[in-house]
Amino acid sequence: MKVIFKDLKKGELKVLVQSLDDLWYLAQIIEEEDRVSGITFRKIKVGSDENAKVVRKSVHLEIEVEKIDFSMYGDSLRVSGKVKKGPEDVPLGSYHTIDVEVDSIILITKDNWANYQLQKIKDSQEHGEKVLIVTLERDEATYALLTNSGYKVIAEIEGEVEKKGIEDKKDKEFFFEVAKNIEEYATRYSTPNIIVASPAFWKEDLYKVIKKKYPAIASRVTLATCNTTGVNAIEEVLKRDEVKQVLKRDRTTRESNLVEELFKEIAKNANAAYGWIEVKQVAEAHAVKILLVTDDYIREKREKKQFKELDNVMKEVDRNQGEVHIISTEHDAGKKLNGLGGIGAILRYKLY
Repeated sequence: MKVIFKDLKKGELKVLVQSLDDLWYLAQIIEEEDRVSGITFRKIKVGSDENAKVVRKSVHLEIEVEKIDFSMYGDSLRVSGKVKKGPEDVPLGSYHTIDVEVDSIILITKDNWANYQLQKIKDSQEHGEKVLIVTLERDEATYALLTNSGYKVIAEIEGEVEKKGIEDKKDKEFFFEVAKNIEEYATRYSTPNIIVASPAFWKEDLYKVIKKKYPAIASRVTLATCNTTGVNAIEEVLKRDEVKQVLKRDRTTRESNLVEELFKEIAKNANAAYGWIEVKQVAEAHAVKILLVTDDYIREKREKKQFKELDNVMKEVDRNQGEVHIISTEHDAGKKLNGLGGIGAILRYKLY
């Protein structure tokens, strides 16, 4: 989850939902009488009574929460309540449901934020990987580190190069300096992914240097295009599909590593449990370090009207400082976990 804006004096926190995990976290944070606002869709009647038709219109609404539901529907969190603010054609006091999904941006307003709620927001921010973003021009480079909580510029450098159109040794020296810095920052910040962006062909020239001098990090580099330079270029790159693809790949890698860790513990007959009965028992014994649940398993529990018991187990793990991860079945690791029944746990210690 990415925090976009925070003003706790006004009780306001605006967040970007980045994963299914975030939806579950929000389901534990949002309470009755909170105000939630965001872009949503509302059915509007257009035309006269005889020729009227109903269309879905995108509107920005603020509702006072009366119900939070992460148990009956698809991969979304449904927040329902009375409309407090909105356009003129939406009656104040009418009821509406905001569907919060991955990539949704919502503003949550509370009279008072409890410490444990702020801690959950912080926990959700720590579930992401870092990405090193480098924007490049012929004679300047900007380095920024992207995390779930935002980005920070870590360096800006300028090089001494010849006039455009004249290839010179200084040009090459500048690219070698940029590549060296990339290798240094990638090591220092342990970034599994690096995005190099530039106008024109500068990124390709730099990538050739990286492959030659630092082949170990070349496979972690993704090339992107930008039309500006400096900090403006960082902002531009963050909106590009390449960044979204890299972040999605990071989540897949992280989820795959967690499932692989579970299978290693199972193979050693060590600190692991899987299947509903076993996992429920170890959760009640406060022995779960990491709980893994597939989105398919959650859907199955919803369809059978059994999600509440699963949600109780997830909350029990969370209350006892365990981690809860919802694993996507769009990749092989999720399918592999489904083969164990869709739920598994890495334990703090072996119970039996």
